[in-house]
Amino acid sequence: MDTESRINLITRDVLEVVTPEELREVIRKDEPVVYTGYEPSGRVHLGHAITVRKLRELQEVGFRVKILLADYHAYLNGKGSLESIREMADYNRECFLALGLSPERTEFILGSSFQTEPEYTDLVYRLALITTLVRARRSMAQITREARDHKVAEVIYPLMQVIDMAYLDVDVALGGMEQRKIHMLARENLPRLGFNAPVCIHTPLLHGMDGSEKMSSSKGNFIAVDDSPDEIREKVRKAYCPMGEAEGNPVVEILRYFISPLHPEITIRRPEKFGGDLEAGYDEIIKLYTSGELHPLDLKNAVSEYLVEILKPVREYMEGV
Repeated sequence: MDTESRINLITRDVLEVVTPEELREVIRKDEPVVYTGYEPSGRVHLGHAITVRKLRELQEVGFRVKILLADYHAYLNGKGSLESIREMADYNRECFLALGLSPERTEFILGSSFQTEPEYTDLVYRLALITTLVRARRSMAQITREARDHKVAEVIYPLMQVIDMAYLDVDVALGGMEQRKIHMLARENLPRLGFNAPVCIHTPLLHGMDGSEKMSSSKGNFIAVDDSPDEIREKVRKAYCPMGEAEGNPVVEILRYFISPLHPEITIRRPEKFGGDLEAGYDEIIKLYTSGELHPLDLKNAVSEYLVEILKPVREYMEGV
């Protein structure tokens, strides 16, 4: 695969690359490393699957993947005991492999396996000395920043995440747009500690099935990658899907990010009295939907059936674990 083809695959369906010029330098390396971190605090869902899909594509163009199963981060975020979080980390690992990551080129790293080492702690302290409280607070999660009574753990969290990138020796940091502030903190301050700034790639956030800003296991507004066919159909049937509106529509997002990359032509089955079966590409379907010519129920029925089939290998893998 030539350079332009690799760049096109890496940047497909991403919102931002910081910076494209640095990415071109990175892909010249023999086996560059891309990292992303996940709090193992709940079911693995389609929101995670967007970044996993991009990790798979990065593997296709020669990257080695490091996935941080961030047990200490989840603990600092109040997601349960370390024991329960580590049990969830094992489940997360299997789900990510079930989604198609190469076992040979994916390294799963438990945060607690290195985050108490003296060298790591020293780097956190050094970063704390050069990071203002205002800057650290800007890097905290939105829901945390809006809380009235903050815990010190909330400020430690972004500092640890920055040092994770240095300690794991990564070339690229991948995450949803909610990670952007922490990624920018890393780019600003890691060079001051003697490390290279990582290239940062930001993927879209998937809206929750209830129409909220983000799909989340804690909110219960998700489709898990190992949900049963009946669960998928029921969740899609109940999903927020306003007539004629594509923006912020989780059903449309599933069509765009999970179905259309695998199926350039999509079949929507409907009764003859409502126009009969429709076969079209993503752009045409969105045009018909926003004009009111395609009913939300017909769109939902098609999306649920395609999604059931797409996630079938995940269900089969997980049944064998």
